Amino acid sequence: MKKFYLFALTTLITATVFSQSIYRISFTEKGSMDAISIDLGDNIIMNLKDDGSLINWGFDVYKSRGGENYTGQLETYVGRIEYFSEAADIAIRGKIKYVGSVAFNYYASYEGDEFKGKLKSIGNNNFQYYARYDDAAFQGKIKSIGMTTFNWFAAYENEAMRGKLKSVGNTAFSYYSSMEDKAFRGRVKSIDGSSFTYYSSFDTQEYRGRMKTGTQLQYINGIKYFVRN
Repeated sequence: MKKFYLFALTTLITATVFSQSIYRISFTEKGSMDAISIDLGDNIIMNLKDDGSLINWGFDVYKSRGGENYTGQLETYVGRIEYFSEAADIAIRGKIKYVGSVAFNYYASYEGDEFKGKLKSIGNNNFQYYARYDDAAFQGKIKSIGMTTFNWFAAYENEAMRGKLKSVGNTAFSYYSSMEDKAFRGRVKSIDGSSFTYYSSFDTQEYRGRMKTGTQLQYINGIKYFVRN
């Protein structure tokens, strides 16, 4: 019986940690990062910008049915939602405190102007950001979520790549440079060795810049990657 309870507790803890993981990272047609989707559990998804600010969040109907949400639209969550009150630090007043059993924390005003109000943690995953002394192309952007690190192309690199995602953990990204055909310069060229090609400016008008080869949705090292077309 003790072994059963230990197994159940371990399973619950594992599920809780996993449910607050990075679910998906999406890219725009131009190769910029569109959103980081965090899985809060129970088919609740939170979409964040590259600087950790909130895009939207809610219940993912597609995910609940075993599908993939390509629209970015989420339904209103009807479970427990709590917000920080007016008595809280000025930098976090009115921000989300709980979604279900998942707690949210933010950098307070006394922690400096640079990060105040930014997400500090979701559940067990801590957020860190690049500081003002870092390269101008990625100042203020996410540096890590939990154990997963984020690297970005610096300001001195090719203009079509500056500020774009360079790697997430061990997963590397490359992009078509500014010297490439204008129809696809700056677009995602590869994700962890999986390549993408696009129709050029010499092709039929309706196809120019559209994806020619490559898999839009990929699952690599525990994270989904979606390249819009």
